[in-house]
This record gives sequence, structure tokens and C-alpha cells, in this order.
Amino acid sequence: MELSCKTEYALLALLELTNHYSSGEPLQIRQIAAEQNIPDRYLEQLLATLRRGGLVRSQRGAKGGYVLAREPWKISLLEVVNCIEGQDAQTTDARRDTKTVEGMVIWEVWQEAGQAADAVLQKQTLQDLADKREARRRLDIMYYI
Repeated sequence: MELSCKTEYALLALLELTNHYSSGEPLQIRQIAAEQNIPDRYLEQLLATLRRGGLVRSQRGAKGGYVLAREPWKISLLEVVNCIEGQDAQTTDARRDTKTVEGMVIWEVWQEAGQAADAVLQKQTLQDLADKREARRRLDIMYYI
């Protein structure tokens, strides 16, 4: 399994929105892009995809921007991956059509690995990511003191 740049940028943007969730204030694309070092145009496309997927909402106006559509503890990482990469990103029917026993065995193990990865991503939420980031920051600060 591989983390695509597209999914990583989407997770970074969502993590930034998670940081500001409690304030209820929308974040503008340029704010998110600057904070997470994501190209503006690319982020605009990702946020449009996340909006269509029901993970973020956009607010118009001078103080408009983007906010999470639901609480961060209710958005799983699997939802994000499926929204960005598509539901069937990990399954390729071509591999299942293999005619050899070896090919079928490999495909079955690959499917099992994908299901295990999905289970982990389903358990983890945006809030979990935010909590882990905060814990890591605290450790880094303590290390340098």
C-alpha cells in the first residue's frame, strides 16, 4: 500500500481544519496552503473533491472558507482515502482474472492485506491524527529542553 501525494495533501488540509474545528471559523484556501505548504491550485481541487464527498463544507463571503462537515472524531481516514482515491482504488479486477494458481494465491494475499489496511484506516479518525500530532509535538519540545 502506498500513500499518494494527493491523499497526503488532503489529510494535511483536513488536519488543519481539525485544528480550527472548535472555533467554528472557516479557513481560506490560502491559509491552509500556507500553513501546510500545499500549492493553492492543487488544494482548491482537493477541497472541491472533499466537499463533493461530504467531508468539508464551504462558506461564501468575506469571512468564508472551508470547515469540516462533521466532527473530526466522526471522520475516518478510510473515508478520506476513499473520497480522494475512489472506493475501488485498492482492488483491480485484472489481477483477479489471473489464470495461474500462483497468481490467484498472490491476489488473495494482496486482498487480505488491503482489508487489514482498510480496518486500520477505518479505526483511525481525523481527531486521532490531531491527538497524535499534539503528542509528538510535546515529545519534541521535551526532547529539546
